[in-house]
Amino acid sequence: MDAARDLYRRFLLELWHAPAERLPALATEVVAPDFVRHRGGAPDQHGPAAIVTLIEQSTALFDDVAVTIDQGPVADGDLVAARWIFAGAYRGGIPGATAPVGTRVAFSGMDLVRLANGKVAEYWVSSDGDHLMAQLGVDGKAGS
Repeated sequence: MDAARDLYRRFLLELWHAPAERLPALATEVVAPDFVRHRGGAPDQHGPAAIVTLIEQSTALFDDVAVTIDQGPVADGDLVAARWIFAGAYRGGIPGATAPVGTRVAFSGMDLVRLANGKVAEYWVSSDGDHLMAQLGVDGKAGS
């Protein structure tokens, strides 16, 4: 189980903190070629590029990004779960946000990943986007 937890730590901590030029190669090391990022009501995304895109899109909106593990990871067979915290300084660019650039934000979420052949094969995430949007002053999200 230590190998599963260690792989999850690489998936979360190394990928989110990787320099931009290293991110695609690191994603290929950690994520399976047939990786699937499940997105709730949106179409699934596939391959290592899916996690690279998620990280690039997120870090385009925030400076000084710090992703930490709050609870876990807990491993059971090929499944690993953990609770994380994302913190950063808002760069701007979210439609409807009234928070000034530089506003510090933090929100949490939970991951479930399935491992196969020493890599992350599937990824489900649930995060407190309402809390993030409230911190950024986006109408309709405050008080959630």
